Amino acid sequence: MTGEGPAGPAASDDWARPVVHWELVARHPERQAAFYRDLCHWDIGSGPILRVPAGLGGPEPGPSGHIRQGDRPGVTLFVQVRDLDASLARAVELGARLVAEPFDVPDGPTLAAVEDPEGNPLVLVQQ
Repeated sequence: MTGEGPAGPAASDDWARPVVHWELVARHPERQAAFYRDLCHWDIGSGPILRVPAGLGGPEPGPSGHIRQGDRPGVTLFVQVRDLDASLARAVELGARLVAEPFDVPDGPTLAAVEDPEGNPLVLVQQ
């Protein structure tokens, strides 16, 4: 090791900790599964734990993310869509609540934000 920083080992001596799994907690798991199955075309299993397999078509080598200040802690899913307007309309039809109309990120994608039927944040991304 080359030394200790304020938060532990020096960053150059450490290794990345990629996201390897995510969990969506739901009061009504089957209803949530139906929402994501229909909106995102995810192959969601059955049973006490509704598995969503890896390989959902995301960019390689895997998902990126960020940390931002907010009024409450939580995790937001960012899901890539082909047709933002159609996906947004479908999300609302399936019980989502519109939070932010589509907007362009400078030199980036177009985003729209909804809350799924249980209030979890979901951002639809069109590249």
